[in-house]
Amino acid sequence: MTTGRRRAVLFATCIVDQLYPTVGLAAAELLEQQGVTVEVPPDLLCCGQMAFNAGFRDDAYTVAGRTLEVLRGKGDVVLPSGSCAAMIRHLYHELFAHTPFAGMAADLAHRTYELSEYLVDVLGVTDTGARFNGRITYHDACHGLRFLGLGAQARTLLGHVQGAEVVPLPGCDQCCGFGGLFAVKQHSISAAMLDHKIKAIAATDADLVVTGDVSCMTQIAGGLSRRNSPIRARHLAEVLANMVDAR
Repeated sequence: MTTGRRRAVLFATCIVDQLYPTVGLAAAELLEQQGVTVEVPPDLLCCGQMAFNAGFRDDAYTVAGRTLEVLRGKGDVVLPSGSCAAMIRHLYHELFAHTPFAGMAADLAHRTYELSEYLVDVLGVTDTGARFNGRITYHDACHGLRFLGLGAQARTLLGHVQGAEVVPLPGCDQCCGFGGLFAVKQHSISAAMLDHKIKAIAATDADLVVTGDVSCMTQIAGGLSRRNSPIRARHLAEVLANMVDAR
């Protein structure tokens, strides 16, 4: 399906930029396949979520204010992360309330989308031409599910992956235990939550566990690796862009 020459900024997010560049490349490829002209501003750095969640509101204000300036008048903004998209859509309103940036924050919130949401709800895409010969299960990342109401979009896209059998994940809406600084400050609780999640994933006998946030992907991949599990954790964009090989 081709949508015409829409333009969109790809906000890859900090962790994708630094640790998982293939996720950003996959997201860009998916958008370009649909006729979208993709822009990645070189000075687009961070949404400010980490500082905001840690209580450092002044630091978050500075970082997020820079993001507002960079994205001013840029049109659609697409992120391969429900977490960062939720920060812009729902928490910038709080961060910039009663400031000169309040109007800019509201404008940006109205044109910011998570990747699966943009593909399905904005572009009308259900089939990206992906193939995977194996079993796939899907984990709902907390921010995307609870802040943005996502989940159906990713499952629609995965349901059209040729050769794939999509199997339900018990407790798919239960947290993996990452939660940013939560995994550091509350390590024992985080580890217990991850253990529960890994057992649920193992019960599916899937080849891949897919999610829409690399933070969850990192947490789950670590848990699977420490248990010598053959199941791999991958980002939705990588699967949809045919960047994951079957084994």
